[in-house]
Amino acid sequence: MYNVGIAYILWLFSGCGALGFHRFYLGKIPTGVLWFLTGGLAMVGSIYDFFTLPNQVREANIRKAIFDRTASVNININGKEQSWRNVSDGQARIVRDKEPVERIILRIAKANKGILTASEVALSANITIEEAKKDLDALVSKGFAELRVRQSGSLVYTIPDLMDSDEPLVD
Repeated sequence: MYNVGIAYILWLFSGCGALGFHRFYLGKIPTGVLWFLTGGLAMVGSIYDFFTLPNQVREANIRKAIFDRTASVNININGKEQSWRNVSDGQARIVRDKEPVERIILRIAKANKGILTASEVALSANITIEEAKKDLDALVSKGFAELRVRQSGSLVYTIPDLMDSDEPLVD
C-alpha cells in the first residue's frame, strides 16, 4: 500500500514536486513524465500536489485494491472506517466488516422488548439456526440471557435487562 509520508518525501526530494517522483510512486506515470519535463507545470502543479497528496495516496490505494485481488484498503467514509477490497466475484467494492452476532442479538432483543428466538437471530445475522442457537446458549451460560417458555409452549430466549415484563412467558 502507498504511504503519505513516503509520497511527501519523494515530493520534497524531487525539487518540491518539480520532477514528479511522487507521481511515479503513486503509479501516475503519464503525469509524472509531464511533471518531469515541465518542472511540475512550472511549479503550479507541484504546489497543487502538496495540498492534495493525502487524497492522491488514498485514491492510489483504492486503485491498487481494485486491480490487485489480494489488496484491501481501509478508508474513512462519513466518519466510519470501511474496508475496500476485491471480493470473490472479482468486483472491488466497499465491504462492511460483519457486525458481531452478540450485537445483533442485543439489537433484536431491544426491538422485541427482550424476547427473541434463534430463527430471528439466524435471519438477521445471516447464519444458520444452529449457529444462532449456539450463540444464544453461550449468552445463557454466561448469565446474560435466559431460556424461557411462552404461554403457547414455544421456547424463547430473553434478555432480562431489556424486558418490560414477564407477561407472555410461563415460569
